[in-house]
Amino acid sequence: MRPSPHSARGTRGLLGALLTALTALAALLTTAPAAHADTAICEAFGSTTIQGRYVVQNNRWGTSEAQCITATDSGFRITQADGSVPTNGAPKSYPSVFNGCHYTNCSPGTSLPARLSSISSAPTGITYSYVSNAVYDAAYDIWLDSTPRTDGVNQTEIMIWFNKVGSVQPVGSQVGTATVAGRSWQVWSGDNGSNDVLSFVAPSAITNWNFDVMDFAREAVARGLAQNGWYLTSVQAGFEPWQNGTGLAVTSFSSTVNTGGGDPGGPGGSTACTVAYTTNVWQGGFTSDVTVTNTGSTPVNGWKLAFTLPAGQRITSAWGANVTPSSGAVTASNLSYNAQIPAGGKATFGFQGTYGGAFAKPAGFSLNGAACTTA
Repeated sequence: MRPSPHSARGTRGLLGALLTALTALAALLTTAPAAHADTAICEAFGSTTIQGRYVVQNNRWGTSEAQCITATDSGFRITQADGSVPTNGAPKSYPSVFNGCHYTNCSPGTSLPARLSSISSAPTGITYSYVSNAVYDAAYDIWLDSTPRTDGVNQTEIMIWFNKVGSVQPVGSQVGTATVAGRSWQVWSGDNGSNDVLSFVAPSAITNWNFDVMDFAREAVARGLAQNGWYLTSVQAGFEPWQNGTGLAVTSFSSTVNTGGGDPGGPGGSTACTVAYTTNVWQGGFTSDVTVTNTGSTPVNGWKLAFTLPAGQRITSAWGANVTPSSGAVTASNLSYNAQIPAGGKATFGFQGTYGGAFAKPAGFSLNGAACTTA
């Protein structure tokens, strides 16, 4: 209905309120981060990049049947996995996400290949989502070679089986048990005709974990399957399906490599930092305030702080940084106004979230790939 002259004053008030609301909405749309469009991949060896630092690959090599995956901002999920292969042979494929180089496909900004003797730590984190109507394993694939090669098959493959469903087993035979990175494993060793394979099989399913890849690399060296002068070429995580596989997903993944005196493989290049992590916790919810101190002698120009939220925690809002994804292995990235941390200086940010079960703090932090001490 068209307003009468007597309602003009009220109309101007309504228009003013509407203009204010539209201005606020425009500001929100301008400052909000752009949404990431999921990418579907059905080509046998098709791939894409996520977070500007990892490669997601379909990697279908053991069957001619269709397999499709969808890369998300934090990992991938299998959306189609036709056909099956005998469980006493090789799997159909290895859809995965990785840091490093795989058959000349290198992830952006990677510091791999890197000599084992130069790596102080290689922290990684993963969150898996499983299904029951398939035969598969969920596993890391860690590749070692005597040369810094970025193509072809490496000499030693380390597999870490987080979960397996069905009558499948690693290459070779079980040679014992071991405790590595604080967990107990069945240890398998064998040769697939192209390379040595050393496998660690969890006795029960692991859905999420953050650990140091170097603990497993050192175990390979101790067993004579690698040498300290060899190179770590890639860190991969995904699934090996034999039957079906639709619905399997990696919902978060992180991987960094810290070298003793070199570039840790991230912006800024700092290798000295301390993190203070304080929380306010109530039933079902919490806030966290994070202070990152640059304890190095040079400024950090652009920073990313990586850490893994304990299971059951989810971020609902954040301030002072862009924090993605909302759960699992997350990365907090600087905003334009706090991108530089001078030597001895600090950057702060925080977030609010929800949790289920017992509340816990992250086990560790890394700044631009370098492990930080906690205050």
